[in-house]
Amino acid sequence: MKAAVLHACGQPLELLDTTLPDIQEDEVLLQVEACGVCHSDLHIVEGDLPGFNAMMKLPIIPGHEVVGRIVRKGSAVDRFQIGERAGVAWMYSSCGTCDPCQENRENLCRKGVVTGLMVNGGYAELMVAKASHATPIPDNLSSVEAAPLFCAGVTVYRALTQAGMASGQRVAVFGIGGLGHLAVQMAASAGAEVIAVDVSDEKLALARSLGASLAIDARDRQAMQSIRKTGGAHIAAVTTASKAAYDSAIRCLRHAGTLCVIGLPSEPLSFHATMLVGSEMRILGSSVGTRADIRAVLDLAAAGKLRCQTETASLSDINDILENMRKGAITGRIVLKIQN
Repeated sequence: MKAAVLHACGQPLELLDTTLPDIQEDEVLLQVEACGVCHSDLHIVEGDLPGFNAMMKLPIIPGHEVVGRIVRKGSAVDRFQIGERAGVAWMYSSCGTCDPCQENRENLCRKGVVTGLMVNGGYAELMVAKASHATPIPDNLSSVEAAPLFCAGVTVYRALTQAGMASGQRVAVFGIGGLGHLAVQMAASAGAEVIAVDVSDEKLALARSLGASLAIDARDRQAMQSIRKTGGAHIAAVTTASKAAYDSAIRCLRHAGTLCVIGLPSEPLSFHATMLVGSEMRILGSSVGTRADIRAVLDLAAAGKLRCQTETASLSDINDILENMRKGAITGRIVLKIQN
């Protein structure tokens, strides 16, 4: 099978003919139809994910937004049939017994296995998946539509739900890219008043078309101050890797507002304690999502309330895609179309 393989961090992926993978009794073999290219994949390739680098198994096939069709299944698998479609996310498997798993936080599993980092992912024609952690795909979603929801979609969904997003609240989304444009739709579908913040006129126009009631250029200081003048945001979700966005976002919160940390800047974040204490603000970290979160996101999309803006590319284009990602030249999500 063909696969894009990472042999050493900081090096281009190599497109190779690799050995057909074997499966265990609790696994399925997917013929990959689509795999999203996530910014976390770029972090993996560059080797700049603190806390995860020591877990990496090289050589590795990246890719953790995977949708494929089951072509083989292990003897213990009874929840899928041959020919069904299933998706695989960042969390390849969880133990089910540690404290986080017992607390319905399997995304924080102490023994969790990460797709495309610790086991081979979806930048390949075939991929092995744990049947227990693969998720069925609704019939009315194409594989290309569904793939980015397994990371981009579930990541913003969990952050917003953990923040307590509700109808009538003001939700400010900083960065209208691959994650941000999904956050706008989720907040709008929940009945929130959505404020989109970016420096790109094109992305701000996209946000308006997706339900944002206010679109603000982050470079316009007066416009940014207007968020506080309207009462401030109940939730500020930062989906960009810009530290400056975090500095602006926390100043836009109302009393008892919540800052959602989603994008991953390379620099540490810093906030004055008096700002947090004086207004009882919360800073909320959120890590991808659980299987239940993934099902909820797929249901939103299947109901027509969520649609990821995608462009398709070939597996052979992966290094060019990663380079464009480094330059910040990608709007929406790129999905590798591997099999028809």
